[in-house]
Amino acid sequence: MSPRHTVPVSAAPRVLDRVRASPDTPPGDGLRLLHRARLAAYVDLDGWALGLVDPAASRPPNALVLGPGVLAGLTLGDVRVRAGRLLLDGRPVAVGRLHDPTVPSLGGGGPEPDPPDVAALVGRGAGLTPEGDDLLCGWLAAHRATGTPTPRTDALVRAHLHRTTLLSATLLEAALLGETLPELGAWLASRGGPHEPARAAALTAVGHTSGAALLRGARCALGRRPLCVPHLPGAAA
Repeated sequence: MSPRHTVPVSAAPRVLDRVRASPDTPPGDGLRLLHRARLAAYVDLDGWALGLVDPAASRPPNALVLGPGVLAGLTLGDVRVRAGRLLLDGRPVAVGRLHDPTVPSLGGGGPEPDPPDVAALVGRGAGLTPEGDDLLCGWLAAHRATGTPTPRTDALVRAHLHRTTLLSATLLEAALLGETLPELGAWLASRGGPHEPARAAALTAVGHTSGAALLRGARCALGRRPLCVPHLPGAAA
């Protein structure tokens, strides 16, 4: 097929595996659109939130990164999977590059910390990714970076995923696997160096509250401090 009829993307290997393993979309149906903004959109891929983002946006670990301006030219009125391949408005996705969303390996891990109050965090707060979930994502990702085991917390998070949005549940699952935003990965890698303040500012600038919450959660984990539960609105719809 001619390149002009495909949608070139960059993707993480696990995202590609998820697409390839998804069943064919039934004729006449399309994947449900969860959210669309100027630089990012999310669809329901068989119970998993698949992101479609412009390179000018932050790159979540569950996303395909399209070329500059490509998302703006798509209606996303017909998104489907056929024979393990994603089609956007009838155009098949073509992977041109792979990227790795895993956190850097920092070492220095210690014994398992006491679990935070997961029930008071998951799904709590406003937005597609409630603040309580973002705090947990930062906390989990930082412990994966240091190699610190968190089995009790992991089990609690998995047991509460149904209480939050599909996108946020997908990102919590990614954090359990040590996958996160590149801005958080860059901050983790810069700790103690001259670039740490700039990396912290770049992370804080992500979203309305998401980047700041990720940073707070990661700092609590690395400082071996309890993950404080802020006053948050009720569970996400």
